[in-house]
Amino acid sequence: MVDETAPESLRLLTRGGALRTAEARDVVDALAARTGRDVEVVQRDADTDALRAALRAGECDVLVHAAETPAGDAEGLVIAAVPRREDARDVAVTRDGTPLHGLAGGATVGADSARRRAQAAIRNPRAQVSPAPGDLATQLQRVADGDLDAVIVAVADLNRLSPDPGGLVFEPLGLAEWPTTAGQGALAVETRADADPALLDVLAALDHLPTRLAVTAERTVSAELGADASTPLAVHAVLEGNLLRVRAIVYSEDGSSRVGADLTHPVGETETLEAGYIRSQGSGNGADAADGDDPIARAAEAGSQVVHRLLERGAADLAPRESP
Repeated sequence: MVDETAPESLRLLTRGGALRTAEARDVVDALAARTGRDVEVVQRDADTDALRAALRAGECDVLVHAAETPAGDAEGLVIAAVPRREDARDVAVTRDGTPLHGLAGGATVGADSARRRAQAAIRNPRAQVSPAPGDLATQLQRVADGDLDAVIVAVADLNRLSPDPGGLVFEPLGLAEWPTTAGQGALAVETRADADPALLDVLAALDHLPTRLAVTAERTVSAELGADASTPLAVHAVLEGNLLRVRAIVYSEDGSSRVGADLTHPVGETETLEAGYIRSQGSGNGADAADGDDPIARAAEAGSQVVHRLLERGAADLAPRESP
């Protein structure tokens, strides 16, 4: 249990909006159940750096953000848990259930990221693919109203928000042919490195090692390519036994060209992984791991190897890396 002399409530910070509230719900419930303390949710419309500054300044105890949020190591902070991942797939939403590839020429397809737009153009070159700004409810309503024939959204967002389908039809897009964004469906739970050890232990119990390893590899690919929200990069990893399979594709903006890499990399002994590997410190991206037997360091290594292969095959010509 957390020290009873500590403040009665824990303060959990997240971005504003219904989706961010839904994302944090499981973490809030788990913290309350494990500590016996109330959890106050504080929301701010701010970027990752500002949220982390608030955490570092002691304005909150825990920060929950989507694991696809670009973020490397942050001084004085630690990603204490990466809970079990939600469904990482995307889904195409239509009014009548016509598959994305079967939409007629000129059909309008909305997608809110460069990666989704490139993939949609490949899946149906006849369609007119364009950005679809707005929250999930707005995107779905545009399809229902006939403003769009289809929209591409995350399954995890649908599962967390549980919107009224209103007669719309959902076509899940398999990860084998439609890999998604680094960290999609996962959350990162961050706190101060010098936080109460009892709180760190509580958060560690929320950690799901297969998800952490997969997200570590995915985020390594994204970070080392210098990718951001405008980069048409898809990457997905999955742990199978003691092997981490990482698949990544860099697309041209219009989907006419692509470069891919598919790697399977050992990340430890099966028995150790099945028992659960818990690190006492570190952000979970492998950057501070010196032990070659550390599964998290090995997951980061797998991501680096994928980047090396992508660059060898010309990925930089499709998505130039950011300057240091």
